[in-house]
Amino acid sequence: MLGRLFGKPKEQPNALATLDKLNETLEMLEKKEKVLLKKMATEVEKAKEFTKVKNKRAAIQCLKRKRLYEQEVEQLGNFQLRIHDQMIMLEGAKATTETVDAMRVGTAALKALQKATNIDDVDKTLSEINEQTENMKQIQEALSAPVGPAIDFDEDELEAELEELEGAELEEQLLQPATTAPLLPVHVPASPSPTRPADQKNTTEEDELATLQAEMAM
Repeated sequence: MLGRLFGKPKEQPNALATLDKLNETLEMLEKKEKVLLKKMATEVEKAKEFTKVKNKRAAIQCLKRKRLYEQEVEQLGNFQLRIHDQMIMLEGAKATTETVDAMRVGTAALKALQKATNIDDVDKTLSEINEQTENMKQIQEALSAPVGPAIDFDEDELEAELEELEGAELEEQLLQPATTAPLLPVHVPASPSPTRPADQKNTTEEDELATLQAEMAM
């Protein structure tokens, strides 16, 4: 019913189809311009031929037709210029539209992501992380605290006792007499001597025995 009253809505022109149409029109105008240029050249040649045969009137008619062709060529040039201008504007508008569409899609995607990650959810997540971190810290402190009889030990008393032990050990080291290492006998090797006869050896032993008896008598 609405379609019958107001007519069908006009379809939005497609930028690519419009550019194709403009290109076709431009090619048609260029072809027509070439044809007119050929006709102009032909009329000039005819005017020359009529001039040679002294047919001035016919030559002037050829030049008039050439002028008409020139005007049409100039008009076609203006048409081509306008089409070029329109194509440039359409390509720029197409690039602008595509850019805006891409930005619109990006904005919609960003909104969807922001909706999926609400600021309240972020604050709640951070609060839960902080709470879990604090709970883990308390658990670690509880596990490292002493249990059983060791919980009643006084740290200050233990440190004082340790200092007394260190002082007593130091005093004991100071009172201990210094010991000298025993002197080891120095063995001086006898110089080698020629082998003595047996009687000389016995005489030396008798002399040593006599000397020892004399010392004992004294």
